[in-house]
Amino acid sequence: MTSPSAGRQAWLAQYPAGIAPEIGKPAAACVTDLLGDACWRHGQRIAVACGDEQLSYAELGRQAERLAAFLAADLGLVRGDRVAVMMPNLAAYPVAMLGILAAGCAVVNVNPLYTPRELRHQLRDSGARAILIAEPFLATLDAVLAETPLQGVITVPAGPLPAPAGEYAGELRVPLATALATASPLPVIQLGHADTAFLQYTGGTTGVSKGAELTHGNILSNLAQLDAWFSGVFAEGREVAITALPLYHIFALMLNLLNVLRQGGTSVLIANPRDLGGVVATMRKHPFSLFTGVNTLYNGLLNTPGFADLDFSSLRLSMGGGAAVQPAVARRWQQTTGCVLLEGYGLSETSPVLTVNRPDAPGFRGGIGLPLPSTDISVRDSEGREVAPGQVGEICARGPQVMRGYWQRPEETAKVMTADGYFRTGDMGRQDEEGYFHIVDRVKDMVLVSGFNVYPNEIEAVCAEHPAVLESACIGVPDDKTGEAVKVFVVRRDELLTAEALIAHCRSNLTAYKVPRHVEFIPALPKSPVGKILRRELR
Repeated sequence: MTSPSAGRQAWLAQYPAGIAPEIGKPAAACVTDLLGDACWRHGQRIAVACGDEQLSYAELGRQAERLAAFLAADLGLVRGDRVAVMMPNLAAYPVAMLGILAAGCAVVNVNPLYTPRELRHQLRDSGARAILIAEPFLATLDAVLAETPLQGVITVPAGPLPAPAGEYAGELRVPLATALATASPLPVIQLGHADTAFLQYTGGTTGVSKGAELTHGNILSNLAQLDAWFSGVFAEGREVAITALPLYHIFALMLNLLNVLRQGGTSVLIANPRDLGGVVATMRKHPFSLFTGVNTLYNGLLNTPGFADLDFSSLRLSMGGGAAVQPAVARRWQQTTGCVLLEGYGLSETSPVLTVNRPDAPGFRGGIGLPLPSTDISVRDSEGREVAPGQVGEICARGPQVMRGYWQRPEETAKVMTADGYFRTGDMGRQDEEGYFHIVDRVKDMVLVSGFNVYPNEIEAVCAEHPAVLESACIGVPDDKTGEAVKVFVVRRDELLTAEALIAHCRSNLTAYKVPRHVEFIPALPKSPVGKILRRELR
């Protein structure tokens, strides 16, 4: 990677002692090799805990190999095929992920709360040939199954990982227990840095749902960057991570699962993070060293009875991402736990981490921190010219963790890549005089609900499907619980349309966090001379 220009090297002077500016090429050929080695080295250590269930590294490796053999030999999947995973945080998730990768396929992470419309788009766009899906969400899949390219549906119980059982007879739908009972041999598949590991679907900066193609090299590089940055924090075989964020989200997938598994730690999975009392009960059972979350989760725990009474003596790292960490929440977290809350920054397109504050910081420092080793951040104006420190521009990033591109969308990829190889994040920010970076505002119209991106175009498209809606425009408004909430301004075609009816229509077509909380009817939408809706005037 090209070194940053002299005018932007201020952040390197802020690096903790002993951290090199570059990571070099990761030694492992693929994520499968990295995790397979961890399963072999750490054998009887607990890799995953979920409720009362525990899965050792040896068992994780065995189950993943059986699943990989089933996918390759029984379903006939080949290197490069895509396999979707649609489940909450269950012990079956790491088995599914590692099994898919071991079969030479790419993991397509799917939000289990998707509506049929959203699921159909993702399965068709990715071309997924198979899916592992938790049983409670089968009705969603059944509604669109005939319209997808799926050739295999592996059903996963909502409870503990099942014991291998049953015989596969070639049917489309098969229980996970049957897939794990396969007697087929695992084909030898050689993967490299250039092979695709994950398709992480995101609205990107334009609102069109598309898959960020993350290669094995991207993932390995970001793991190496995190390893270098937290070299004085992480310890082999010691880490216990409370995983309340969903594993289909790139933040938890990387920090709480891949990062922990590669070093022989334990990822404690929480299937229902909305039950904050249950989260606290889990924390009480497992002396934990790592916790990640969005601001609303940190704030919610701080206001949950019993949290302040937990033993935090083993907690060494608390990381916030997905949305800006509020200083008041960070201060209270440190006062309660004795652990500094570090804010970082990244996107699905960047595997995800680009910047993090120093792990040895004595207290919360506003902003998103410093670029990780081998990461170059450039703040640029609308003409693509780099701006001086202190000035606001679009944050652009270059590094080995940046995606290959959007899956089968070269035009969309070209829109977000500069001529000199930087990824345009769509986020506005600035670099201060010390080299630290700060987010000033999110991409023009994006709404951030509890750390999840909501894109107005999608909400407006769903509203437009209601026969009583003439036009609509979506914005974000402040919300004490979720940071922002979705609000739509509507021009009615039928004056009998109510806010309740429109919200009900949206609820049947959108994941819960995307559903408008507020509806305001107005006679006309503000527009530019060429007819573009001016959302900024609605704000």
